[in-house]
Amino acid sequence: MIPVLRFSGQSVAVLGLGRSGLAAARALRAGGAEVLVWDDKTKTPAADGFEMRDPATLDWRTMAALILSPGIPFTHPEPHPAVRQAAAAGVPVIGDIELFLAAKSEAKLVGVTGTNGKSTTTALIGHILSTAGRETEVGGNLGTAALDLAPLGADGIYVLELSTFQIDLAPSLACDVAVLLNVSPDHLDRHGSMERYVALKRRIFDHPRATETAVIGVDDGYGQAIGRALQAAGRCQVVPVSITRPLADGISVREGALFEEGALRPSLRLDDIPALPGRHNWQNAACAFAATRALGLKTAAIEAGLRSFPGLAHRLELIAEIDGIRFLNDSKATNADATRTALACYDTIYWIAGGLPKAGGIAGLEDLFPRLRTAFLIGEAAAAFAKTLEGHVPVRQCGTLDRAVREAYDAARADGRRDAVVLLSPACASYDQFANFEERGDAFRDIVRALAVEGGTATGGRS
Repeated sequence: MIPVLRFSGQSVAVLGLGRSGLAAARALRAGGAEVLVWDDKTKTPAADGFEMRDPATLDWRTMAALILSPGIPFTHPEPHPAVRQAAAAGVPVIGDIELFLAAKSEAKLVGVTGTNGKSTTTALIGHILSTAGRETEVGGNLGTAALDLAPLGADGIYVLELSTFQIDLAPSLACDVAVLLNVSPDHLDRHGSMERYVALKRRIFDHPRATETAVIGVDDGYGQAIGRALQAAGRCQVVPVSITRPLADGISVREGALFEEGALRPSLRLDDIPALPGRHNWQNAACAFAATRALGLKTAAIEAGLRSFPGLAHRLELIAEIDGIRFLNDSKATNADATRTALACYDTIYWIAGGLPKAGGIAGLEDLFPRLRTAFLIGEAAAAFAKTLEGHVPVRQCGTLDRAVREAYDAARADGRRDAVVLLSPACASYDQFANFEERGDAFRDIVRALAVEGGTATGGRS
């Protein structure tokens, strides 16, 4: 844990008692603050002995700050009432990352954001650095909350996944190396507009102290515009990254090979790394290469880290191979863009999709429909997805995940096609049937393993 001394002797309210909220409360208490906590979904006394206080009952004139968990509306669709009350009293509203920035040592900070690929790239950068012998802590929006990480000295490196919600609540954010992977519409109900969403992503680079290195995916128009603006400003070293075209002044990937600064010969190959399948992972790997290169690592050390990377749960995670059919858990794919990257990796797909739909549904995936043998639909999105797929892909409305997995397995086994995959890549949030995407992915894993026990020949998968 990293103690936060900034509010020592003062009263601070923490709203939201998820992973980051409780970490913030503990860090503030360790730093000498009086911490009052509240969660709209938890009416019982909080863990660790914190005093539960409804924000509506607080005298905000006596509060030094409101620490807002990233899942609670800050601006859109409308601010939480506590946000309004704090703002009216002139009380700053910040998040756990702002507290982390105030408390961390002189260790370097690598921040990673983007619509898709944040978790894989964050974990990959951390793994490469650790493999190379650098003292590294990895967390933020991924895994361990930032304030629950271990304190590091000046030679250490923090690698944080940063959601847009966290960036919005961290006005002092300043990264030594900042990575923006890509930008596409997501969570617009929480951001108000695409323009504001893009502006918040860009804020990972915009702060009083210039980023030393800005790594930017430039295969979408938003990334291109941000990259050009940063290059024109000249405040930092900009490293553009593309997997669609050669670049003379950045990192590019062509036919699975990574090239630096327009070189004629590749620095390394990415298309034979088992834990990083598909073009989207080439972008993740290329951005991780650029970030770790900026931190002084040599190509050989970076390649060693890439090749030993075990992959992440719920992100094209191979659960098992049963009777020659691979079962892949891509539960983290909660929007169509994330699912697109998964569908592009395989040619014979028995696709499990659905859940709580997001704006646009699966429109825009039509060019990948020929890869789908059958779609097995679950959750609230089933009817809408079936309509989009009508006339293109056979559909079975299964309702629940266990039924979908069983039916997909039976269909794949009956077809007997080579290289068949049963792919859970929902293109939806999970909240209609599961608490989060992790719970959904864990359920998929359990169902697949039960199938393997029932019969068939199973190989592979995580223990």
